[in-house]
Amino acid sequence: MGIDEFSMDFFSLKGKTAIVTGGNSGLGLAFSTALAKAGANLFIPSYVMDNGEAEELIKKQGVDLELMKIDITEDGAPKQIMESCVKKFNSVDILVNNAGICKLNSVLEFGRKDWDPMIAVNLTAAFELSHEAAKIMIPQKSGKMINICSLFSYLGGQMSSAYAATKHGIAGLTKAYCDELAQYNIQVNGIAPGYYATELTTETRNDPEKNKKVLDHIPTNRWGELQDLMGTAVFLASRASDYVNGHVLVVDGGYMVR
Repeated sequence: MGIDEFSMDFFSLKGKTAIVTGGNSGLGLAFSTALAKAGANLFIPSYVMDNGEAEELIKKQGVDLELMKIDITEDGAPKQIMESCVKKFNSVDILVNNAGICKLNSVLEFGRKDWDPMIAVNLTAAFELSHEAAKIMIPQKSGKMINICSLFSYLGGQMSSAYAATKHGIAGLTKAYCDELAQYNIQVNGIAPGYYATELTTETRNDPEKNKKVLDHIPTNRWGELQDLMGTAVFLASRASDYVNGHVLVVDGGYMVR
């Protein structure tokens, strides 16, 4: 292919189907909306249902949407999700492993009651969903898997050893699955968001001392906005990233360099 054949159509997701776990709230809704704006139909499995905001926002983009209430850690749930998506849309082209939880506790109090559910949601469910998606993507010889990693895929972090462990693990899974699946024209990459202005960070941002501590570490000198992540998701889900594989793309305003 010559360079003159490149076009902005390489970023289009028209006619594609994307699964975004937990894609009806928070960062997940930003990823879902971005993919919808690029033309993809959405299948969103989520344990927590919203009040219709996701449906209104996504359908406004002129694409189709299927919401499914399900616990992705239940036995058989990943297979059920894939089968339901194929039944509705006839394919699975993009999988975004976004769903995650973070339990906080002091190191001596952080035991299996905190560890186990985080491993189940953040790591095991993502693996099982990827495994089931691979069964669909390998025969069609195409697919995109995007794992939502974190700065704590690289760092330690206090109050939640399991969070850092699962995010290191999901980065490792990204590389391992790339090594296995690249031969089938399947790209497996990760996104590692930095510090974002979301509902979960409201308390930190409203505390002058804590807010300053974060901003002093970010060369861009501001918290990330959800829009800052949306283009990254479209890029990694599109033809434009076909030779990007096994990479974890940090979107952090420069946090990791300081």
